[in-house]
Amino acid sequence: MVVLQRTYYSQGTHGVLLVNGEEICYTIELPWLQNKRQVSCIPEGSYKLRKRYNQKFKWHLVLETVKGRDGILIHPANDAKKELLGCIAPVLYHTGIGKGVYSRRSLDLLLMKLNGVLTTKEWVPFVIERKIIV
Repeated sequence: MVVLQRTYYSQGTHGVLLVNGEEICYTIELPWLQNKRQVSCIPEGSYKLRKRYNQKFKWHLVLETVKGRDGILIHPANDAKKELLGCIAPVLYHTGIGKGVYSRRSLDLLLMKLNGVLTTKEWVPFVIERKIIV
């Protein structure tokens, strides 16, 4: 199972991505704006995650069963406001709100961790939850 634990800020959303309980990388997203297309991150919940290939992003991931949205990807980006339209970008670490670095490297690491579990014809559970800060 893949779990994204999020922390929300007015200018962006940060996350920690775990595969079977192991922390793999961080994430950046747009802020929560009531699930509005192309300007908001998607709602917390359970989704289907599968691998996909295209010329623009090469191998990346796609989330299915997102209520009211489609085309939600996990793809490389280092600045949520400039490079994302509601998608999720893995990053090695955060450099500011909605910003990070080494996104392609982080996506490759995530794909490697899912290799053998996730094929283009299969999906794995993907859960987004609010991170509890103590």
